Amino acid sequence: MSATATAAATETKKQPRRNEKVGQVVSTKMQKTIVVEVEMRKAHAKYKRIVKSNRKFYAHDEDNTARVGDVVRIRETRPLSKLKRWNLEEIVRRSALAQVQETEAAVGISAAE
Repeated sequence: MSATATAAATETKKQPRRNEKVGQVVSTKMQKTIVVEVEMRKAHAKYKRIVKSNRKFYAHDEDNTARVGDVVRIRETRPLSKLKRWNLEEIVRRSALAQVQETEAAVGISAAE
C-alpha cells in the first residue's frame, strides 16, 4: 500500500512547474496572438531603490477572448512560433474600456436592425 502511495507522489512531483506571469494586454491585432506587458519591480543592487522595468511577451490566445487593457495570466509553453513561447491561462480582470466597446457594439447591432 505504501508503494502505490510513493509511486503516486513521484508522479505528481515529476511534472515540472511552468513559469507564470501576470500582465496587461497591450495588443490584439494578430490572429490568435496577444502581446502582454509585464511590469517587473526589483530593488537596485547598490542603491536599494525599487526600479520598474517592463517586458513584452507574445502569448497564444486560441479563442481571441482577450481585449486590450485586460489583466491576464500567461503560462510558459513550448515554442509555438518565432516569438511565441507563452499561452493565455486566464483573464484575471476585464478592462472597463473593453466592456464599454462591447456594449457599444451590441447597441450598434441592435440599432442597425
